Amino acid sequence: MMATLNIPLDEFYGVLLIFLRVAAIIFSTPVLDSETIPIVFKAGLAFAVSILLLPVVDTVVTVSDLSLTVFVMGVASEIIIGVTIGLSIKLLFTGIQMAGQIAGYQMGFAVANVMDPSTMAQIPILAQIYNLTAMLIFLTINAHHMFFSALVESYRIIPPLSIVLSAQLVEMMMQSAGNMFVLAIKIGAPLIAVLLVTTIALGLVARTVPQMHIFVVAMPLKIVLGLVFMIITGPFLTAYLIDMFSAYRFSLFELIQLMALR
Repeated sequence: MMATLNIPLDEFYGVLLIFLRVAAIIFSTPVLDSETIPIVFKAGLAFAVSILLLPVVDTVVTVSDLSLTVFVMGVASEIIIGVTIGLSIKLLFTGIQMAGQIAGYQMGFAVANVMDPSTMAQIPILAQIYNLTAMLIFLTINAHHMFFSALVESYRIIPPLSIVLSAQLVEMMMQSAGNMFVLAIKIGAPLIAVLLVTTIALGLVARTVPQMHIFVVAMPLKIVLGLVFMIITGPFLTAYLIDMFSAYRFSLFELIQLMALR
């Protein structure tokens, strides 16, 4: 006797909507967006989270009342919601990485590039250090848990087939992209300022003592001063990143509300 498996189409579509939103977040959020993590693992994690969220969220959709156009728009809207949530936090990590890249150029580490596993691109080694430090702090304070609460909250605020791409949403994303550069300057300001003063001092020394081989002295001096001030400012950087990730929770829920119908 052959066993049959009957899956109601409405429930299947509900699981599909949850899966698409969860998968879009997992594939675009930092830490999990690394290309070193197998795609099968990401898809399995997204499916497992979707099954766990099924009894929690309300995704009652009657498939018989949907046309093909509405079905495609529903699939696209779930992907847009997930990518928008993941991209918003990705911009923070990009700003942190940019701070290390700017400071690395001034320290003379521009020629020492490493392969970034998340983007498979060569970036300065100091930018990679800042990026890994931010990821460790992000996981240590359980900031990644906000995505699970944001998923549940997003289905309460943004039911399926009800996303709105408003001007306020675009403005907030553009503002987040602009804040990426402000964040890079804030994080890299101590090293940038110290190395700038060092460069000016070396320039004055080169003018007053022309016999000195300033380029031979400048490179190791900048590296030593940069590393020393990295150690000195390390606790302050950690405290700043903890406050930033903790405060991001409010920005995340504000972003979700901007995607909801008024």
